[in-house]
Amino acid sequence: MFHYDLPNIQVQRLAVKLNPAAEKLIMQSAHPWVFSKNIEKINKPGNAGDIAILFRQKSNDVYGVGLYDPESPIQIKMLHYYSGKTIDKPFFSEKINEAFALRKPLLATNTNSYRLLFGENDGFPGFIADVYANVMVVKLYSAVWFPYLKDILEVLIEVSGSETVVLRLSRNLQAHNHFGLQDGMILYGTLENEEVEFVEHGVLFTANVIKGHKTGYFLDHRENRKRVGVLAKNKTVLDVFSYAGGFSVHALAGGAKEVTSVDISKQALELATSNAALNGYVDNHLTLDGDAFLILEQLIEEGNTYDVVVIDPPSFAKSQKEVATAKHKYAQLARLGAKLVSTKGILVLASCSSRVVADDFFEINETVLRSTGRQFVIQDKTYHDTDHPVTFKEGAYLKCGYYKFS
Repeated sequence: MFHYDLPNIQVQRLAVKLNPAAEKLIMQSAHPWVFSKNIEKINKPGNAGDIAILFRQKSNDVYGVGLYDPESPIQIKMLHYYSGKTIDKPFFSEKINEAFALRKPLLATNTNSYRLLFGENDGFPGFIADVYANVMVVKLYSAVWFPYLKDILEVLIEVSGSETVVLRLSRNLQAHNHFGLQDGMILYGTLENEEVEFVEHGVLFTANVIKGHKTGYFLDHRENRKRVGVLAKNKTVLDVFSYAGGFSVHALAGGAKEVTSVDISKQALELATSNAALNGYVDNHLTLDGDAFLILEQLIEEGNTYDVVVIDPPSFAKSQKEVATAKHKYAQLARLGAKLVSTKGILVLASCSSRVVADDFFEINETVLRSTGRQFVIQDKTYHDTDHPVTFKEGAYLKCGYYKFS
């Protein structure tokens, strides 16, 4: 079935007690993370993927089960709460089928690309599974999953109907030899071209499933991209931090007069151009490569304005110490974007920095836009698409605001 012998690892069971604060958090909010500092007692040394059984301090009742990860500050990834549970193939099968059921309404649209497993939010901490047409890309961020990989992949293949499975590994996993598994391996089926074509609400795209960022594409903004496509009809559009042209191509497909994609990466802009051409748009798609902040300043100096401006930067705050700088950058982008939006135009501002919470992000945008003296209304605030459910506070990262000027 698989091209490689997937790991056959015998796991052990560990008895764990947490400090009272951590025990309370797990009991009250079913939080998926247990940090090493919160472990008060563990009965023996453990290996990655060993089953950690949580016992209550006073009663010794079992109140949760997780996977042990000795190499991570998050030393236990929680799988089950409030009782004991056998962690086996039927357990994972039930969870995967529950996740797939949430995606069914999306798959009823003209879309064949989706996130089937969204890590902790679907009960699989550090495990991502994205589907592009008939190709599934599994990305692992923790070694805890290697003992269970074969069982989980068999269920994923059955549920999704995927014909090919590609394995992607996080940088920390790539740095060590894990049973001969390597980033970009084709574990199952065949892959004729690493550029896989897929459909997103009727628009064609490609994902490089071997070398592309994450799993090859960013699926989370799907609904926002579709919305920009509707707003773009007969309009000029500026797509800043465009990457592979998600917003740009949807705008073109929606009937935009002209779309300009901006990104620091020439390679990303080549992808955007290729995706536009895949849908038959060549003459009315322009690209500008370079630092987005500098390009926006230049466009302002030249007196350019656009009917729709989309600004969707990468995460500015990958650690807590970067939050203040991130907020400053969001304010800069809101100010620059407002200067580039034409009369009665629309500014779309997005953030994927989980450490900058939604309320703070929207407040920054509104404060800056009010300071420009221009009149505007907030058309909408959106969050995660349906295949990116949020089931715990830290699992939320995506937010997007629509601001209509008058």
